Amino acid sequence: MTAIGAALWTGDKIAGWSGFLRRPLEAARLMDRARERSGSGNFGEIPVAEPLERLLEACQAEASLGLVGRIALEWDVLRFLSNLLELAAAERRAPEIAHAPIAQPIFITGFPRSGTTFLHELMMCDPINRAPRVWETIYPFPMLHEAGGGHKRIARVARQLRMFERLAPQFRGLHRISPTSPQECSEITAHAFRSLRFDTTYRIPTYRTWLETGGEGHLPAYRLHKRFLQHLRHQDGAAGRDRRWVLKCPDHLFALDALRTVYPDARLVFVHRDPLRVLLSVAKLTEVLRRPFTRRLDRVEIGRGESARWLEGAQRMIAASEDPRWEGTICHVHYLDLVADPAGAVEGVYRHFGIPRPEGLGSAVAEFAAAEPNGGYGVHRYRFEDHGLDAAAEREKFAPYLGHFGVVPEPAGAPRPAGPRSAALRSQASVQPT
Repeated sequence: MTAIGAALWTGDKIAGWSGFLRRPLEAARLMDRARERSGSGNFGEIPVAEPLERLLEACQAEASLGLVGRIALEWDVLRFLSNLLELAAAERRAPEIAHAPIAQPIFITGFPRSGTTFLHELMMCDPINRAPRVWETIYPFPMLHEAGGGHKRIARVARQLRMFERLAPQFRGLHRISPTSPQECSEITAHAFRSLRFDTTYRIPTYRTWLETGGEGHLPAYRLHKRFLQHLRHQDGAAGRDRRWVLKCPDHLFALDALRTVYPDARLVFVHRDPLRVLLSVAKLTEVLRRPFTRRLDRVEIGRGESARWLEGAQRMIAASEDPRWEGTICHVHYLDLVADPAGAVEGVYRHFGIPRPEGLGSAVAEFAAAEPNGGYGVHRYRFEDHGLDAAAEREKFAPYLGHFGVVPEPAGAPRPAGPRSAALRSQASVQPT
């Protein structure tokens, strides 16, 4: 056990003996603390009390939070609440923020670990494209005495990321992230306390069930998501008016109706990959993310939960591809094509949506991809049995998805492809970029 691990183990034991971990997590108390910090009492139009209560109750009852988990949860909640108060205050000073258009945003989604992050980064090679950055989603408003450019916030987030990497040393090898990386949308929707980001970080099945089946579901979170982008656009000034928003999150698959309601002109990019090359990596990432925060970790439960979740995600991709409401607005990209020809994959997205390609985009993408071979990730070896899964059974469950989209199974240990997939697969125009 490392020195940090030993210190945390001791602190966790003391927190358990003292009763600190059994102390109720109260939404009203945290909302009052956020108000005291900011000097404002208006959280805006998005109701947060009920979802916050649901989240805290589930964490208290089901997540087996340790000392770090308890502290991290309260820190997160207070940060989200403080940001909401800042959003509302900024809108009172400048009401025009809430009327800024977010036109034809592009949402990249699909299985985690399928190349969505790589494609998102490649799209940023076009200077017209705009993504929320990690530091902007954590601290969207300038700090006291901060000059332009967000340098103070970037430095603060860099320190926080280094701290988390000490708590979870395996994290960087599984998910590359820096303060200036494009960030997933789940960090934005978490501000409404209606986000699957919490379900990944903590074991909270009743919260997930409530989010999927109760009340307004994901809709308030996507309304807040749009407000968040409007604030970032406003901060960009005149330059922000001509930027194209490119967003990314696998969790969008579970909220497509809400996404379409808020963004009726949205464009979707589905990234497809062999689920058997995805599931164990997702399970391992969930395990690594949860480990610092919980006193109980069940790898088999995690593996089976991720299998069920992404089987549902596969079914939702099939349903969306057959839904006439999405006709013409979904572009399909295959992982094997993406890593074999990154520039061609990006150009395929532009071509599908009729977006003019700026001069030099292909060379810029190729240069970035050369510095990040295979999306920047190394090779990891996992065993299905470690997470309570059987490869043959998983292959059978996902067979309809593979067949519907023409996804090529990837043999274990297969080398990175040297070229595009076969012409026979590429001819499936209904599921390929056009």
